[in-house]
This record gives sequence, C-alpha cells and structure tokens, in this order.
Amino acid sequence: MRGGRARRREPIDERAFHRWLARSARPEDGPVRALADDVASLPVGKGTLLLTTDAFCEGVHFRPESPPRLVGRALAEANLSDLASKGAAPLGFLLDLLVPPGTPARWARDVVRGVRDSLRPYRVELLGGDTKPAARPTLVGTALGWVASPEIPARHRARPGDLVVVTGVVGRGGRAGLALGGKRRLLGREARALLEVRARVREGARLAPFVHAMTDTSDGVLESAHLIAEASRTKLLLDPETLPLDPELRRRVRSPTERLRVAGFGGDYELFATMDPQRLLEARRALGRLRCPLTVIGSVRSGRGAFWQGARGESPLPLAGWDPFRTGSAALRR
Repeated sequence: MRGGRARRREPIDERAFHRWLARSARPEDGPVRALADDVASLPVGKGTLLLTTDAFCEGVHFRPESPPRLVGRALAEANLSDLASKGAAPLGFLLDLLVPPGTPARWARDVVRGVRDSLRPYRVELLGGDTKPAARPTLVGTALGWVASPEIPARHRARPGDLVVVTGVVGRGGRAGLALGGKRRLLGREARALLEVRARVREGARLAPFVHAMTDTSDGVLESAHLIAEASRTKLLLDPETLPLDPELRRRVRSPTERLRVAGFGGDYELFATMDPQRLLEARRALGRLRCPLTVIGSVRSGRGAFWQGARGESPLPLAGWDPFRTGSAALRR
C-alpha cells in the first residue's frame, strides 16, 4: 500500500509522461504513432494533414512585462517549428487565450497581432480559437500543416548508416539560459531572448526530401538525439567537436564541458535530422539557396541510446534541455 501511494504522488515528468502516452497508444503504426512525435499526422488522400499544439505560460515562458506582441510571435513560431520539422506547409492557426479577469484588452489584441506577424509570410490566417478566464495568462496555439506525401520524416525513421545533421548554430537559447542560471525568476533581457524564435519553415521544406527522421531543437540538441534514438530504436553517436556552436557562446564559455551543457539547453529551434550520406551534398545545395548551413554532427548505428564519441571512447549523452516541470522556469538542467 505504501508503495502504491508513493507512485501516485510521484510528480509529473514531461519525458516520462510522453513515453507513457506513446506506449499506451495502439496500434504502434498509423496516425497514433504521432503521439511519440512533434506532430499528429492524418493521411488525407495522397497527402498528410499535420496538427501540432503548444502552450506558453506566464512565469515559465514569459514575464508579466514581456511585450505581448513578442509573446504572440514566439507562440506561433514554436508551433510552426514543429511543422517545419516535417517539411510541412502551414495551413492555418488556432489561438486560445486564457487570461485573468481585468486583463487589458490591448494586451490580448497585441498577442493576436504577434501571431499574425508570424503567419503573414506564409499567407496563413488565424482561423479561430477561444477566450476564457484563468488564474494567470496562458496562450495555447494549434497549427495545421500539409505535406503532399503519405510519408513524413518522423522520429522513428532513422536508420543505421545515416548521418546526423543539424541546421544553423547550436547554443543561442543556451546563452540566455546561462544568464538565467538556476534562478526561478525570469530575467528581462534573457527572457526576451528566449522569445525571439524563428521557425525554419522554408528550410524544413527543402530538407525533408533528403532525410529519414527529423525533429526540431526547441528542447535542445541533446534531447533531440535522445528522442530520435528512442523512437527509431537505434543508437545515435554524436561528435562534440563538430557541433556548430554559437560564436558568442564560444567566447563566453571557455570550458568544453560547460559549453556542451549550455548548448543542450534548447530554444534554438534548428532542425535535427538523420539522412543517407549520399544525399548530403544535394541537401546542402538545397539549403545553400536559403543561406542555411547544414553540419554533420554524428552518425546512426545499430544499438540503442544516444552517446558522445570522445577521445576515450563512447559515453552516454547526458539528459539536458528545457524542462518546465523540473525547474519551474528557464533554468539549465544540471
């Protein structure tokens, strides 16, 4: 009895809950497999309809004084990033506003303006949503996307022999997280930096035809490796020397070990993928037209788990990244 009560009182952990959710879904193949991925996917004719949702909460993702237009843009971009990780074209967006009674109407209008700012380049509209009272401001966004193919680069499609690649640079979000440190209070400048999200939508569409598995690095490059290794039941081996670290992070952090920890924080919203080595040159050419670098950071092997390749051999990749339940704020995992 005592053990049962202890299990019931165990606090929620995001990764553990998502693993349970994926395991509880049946069958393993088909649309419900998306419970273990960035998006939900439904076959429609010869294509695939994608749906994704994300929530931003005051005190966890933004401060009371954060510009509401910036908060709205960040929410939309976070959702669009999930679509980008499947090479999808955005179709529409829904927004739920949960705010305390007495919230200024201008604040809500500016959130909507921010959402529309992000949708405008893709000629996508805010289709609807809901508004309800709540104890603290919380925004919930839902994005719809389309892929003109019955298959998408899902997390479970990584294959032994693949290269592991990432777009852009790693560690931009970590720089803000480093400044936040272990503080439970979000700091102004750093909190704003974490909201300056840019989804790689066009890059995702260019990259998707060349890759097997893909996700975004919203929760960190190390977390992405764990997620793909677990979903595809393969082994991902990363080389820390090849990570394209943010130049400012290199300047500010001298310790290689600390750099890796900071780089794994998340908030970069880059694309993390696995692909056949023979497609690498084509993929780089496709992204080169968008001036987006694509860096090889590891390989996929037979086995299970995510690992570093170091001078002394292999070592397990640490768990790192954004963890809203463990920290209660944007602090780095230790």
